[in-house]
This record gives sequence, structure tokens and C-alpha cells, in this order.
Amino acid sequence: MRIHAVVWDVDDTLFDYTTADRLGMRAHLTAEGLLDDYDTVEQAITRWREITDAQWARFAAGEATFEDQRRDRVRVFLGQDLTDAEADAWFKRYLARYEAAWALFPDVLPVLDALAASHRHAVLSNSSIHVQDRKLRVLGVHDRFESILCAAELGVSKPEAGAFLAACAALDLPPHQVAYVGDHPEIDGRGAADAGLLSVWIDRGGAYATIDPPVGPHRIASLAELPSLLGSDSRFGAPSTFR
Repeated sequence: MRIHAVVWDVDDTLFDYTTADRLGMRAHLTAEGLLDDYDTVEQAITRWREITDAQWARFAAGEATFEDQRRDRVRVFLGQDLTDAEADAWFKRYLARYEAAWALFPDVLPVLDALAASHRHAVLSNSSIHVQDRKLRVLGVHDRFESILCAAELGVSKPEAGAFLAACAALDLPPHQVAYVGDHPEIDGRGAADAGLLSVWIDRGGAYATIDPPVGPHRIASLAELPSLLGSDSRFGAPSTFR
């Protein structure tokens, strides 16, 4: 069955979130005078990422609002009982430094160009429309996507099948005619496969090389491999490095 549409994850798939987060937090810690609390900058960044993951899990489970998980990230990281306004102000200063480092991965625009005529495109993210809509506009790719769906508004998060099926419904296509591309082997890879989509797991730089790949997703190392995998007529593409 031909694939008619591609649904995309955003962070660490289209957008280099990990690099932007590290550069932004490094600049923020320096400006806020917080580096003395850690042996190294990397130690502080690792701590921030651990707290981010834990608070995001609370949000995904419906235990906290999007705004509250942000505030609690700040409170836990600083070890301070801040008011909402104080936590919001700290996070706002961090965001300004984080956004200064925003960038797409270099393979994103070429593959979107290559698939523009042959496939429809949408976004499904475990974030919020407020965040991802603005991010895609700043990065210059917002108009590439018919639909932008996010967990905060859907009320269901990846890897739940309902999130992927909502993206298919927005495109008015059955799951077997839709591909999903994401960077996480379980949340994106296995989740999309279990929901009946053609699941494409992008493992940039072999970040998950030491784990056994989940059953179902097609594993690629670069988006240059995607047109060939989708059977596109485009000449853009490269053979998989995992074959």
C-alpha cells in the first residue's frame, strides 16, 4: 500500500533540541551565577535534563499541567520553593537563551523539498501547540505541514495509539497509508508501529546503538534515507547505514 503522508515528530527529529538545550542552559547557568553549585557545566546540564524528563513524564501522565511541569522543573533544579511568578520569570530567561540556539538538522530541508510533491505532511508532538507552532514558524517550516497536533491539546500522548490515530484522522487517511518519523525507539518507533503506521525511527549518530531495536520500526541514521524507504520517485536519498 502506498504511503500518502508523513507525520513528523519535532524535537530531535526535525529540530536539534539536544544541542539547543545544552547551549541554552550553559549560557543560562553562566548568566544566573549557578555554575559554582556543580563540578562541571555538563553535570549541571545532565541534572537539568533528568529533571525535565521526570517532570515531562508527570505531564504526559496527566498529573501536571504544561505550565506546572515547567515551574516544577525550575523549583526542583534550584531546590527552592518559588512562587509561580518567580518560576515563570526564571524559565522565561532560560527560554530566551535556549531559543537563541534553535536550528534544524541539516538533512531536514532537503528531505522536505524532496517529498513536497509526493507526500502530505503533518506534525505530532508530545508538547503543546503554543510551543511547537511558534518553534516551527521561527525555524521557517511551519507552512510545510497541513496539521500540527500536540499532546497538551489532544489529551493523549505518544506512545498511546490514540495520539497517532488522531494524526491520521486529521489527514483523513487510514494508518497504513501514513508514515511516522521520530527519534525515540519506544515513544515514537514502537508506538507508531503498534498503531498501524509505517514507523520510521531515526537514530541520529547511533545514540541508541547499544539497545536492541524495537520490533516494527524501520531504523535509519539520516533523513536522506527516507525517500527511498517511502518509495518516492525523488532522486534524493541514501541507502540505510543499518542494513
